[in-house]
Amino acid sequence: MVGNWRVQQAARVVRRGGVIAYPTEAVWGLGCDPWDSDAVHRLLALKERPVEKGLILVADCIEQFDFLLEDLPERWLDRLTGTWPGPNTWLVPHRDRLPDWITGKHDSVALRVSDHPLVARLCAFTGPLVSTSANPAGRPSARSRLRVEQYFPGQLDGVLGGSLGGRRNPSTIRDLRNGEVIRPS
Repeated sequence: MVGNWRVQQAARVVRRGGVIAYPTEAVWGLGCDPWDSDAVHRLLALKERPVEKGLILVADCIEQFDFLLEDLPERWLDRLTGTWPGPNTWLVPHRDRLPDWITGKHDSVALRVSDHPLVARLCAFTGPLVSTSANPAGRPSARSRLRVEQYFPGQLDGVLGGSLGGRRNPSTIRDLRNGEVIRPS
């Protein structure tokens, strides 16, 4: 079990504009403050990922996304609350409430409320985080801290050690508007 002090240290790094790596449900992730343009663009450069693709935001509870969910239809909110926390990422209309360095060219944003205890604890201190797999574009997702360090030697501001959540595949991605599966788990 990772101590609260380590989680708080990682949160401080994020709040200061850092990019960190941390274990998630299935793979290691890279994260930063979604409101910090410099941090997000640095993360995208590390991954060699174009900004147009957009990024996932992860939170510890649905309330961290209230600013995006407040005027959604009840049936959509029921879909979210029925699958969170858990390995379900939903594409939610953002209605221009997020910067384009998060949403890319899309009219929706990918959101997940994590059931990984370490991710949840980290987000409790930081608020929603960018969460993307810890790998350069075209390379397999990192499943160990060693692989993260091999992919990004000396390039990260912190690594929050811990164990993966035991899932084999990353979260399912669905479109909230119609329930369509975009990426199966």
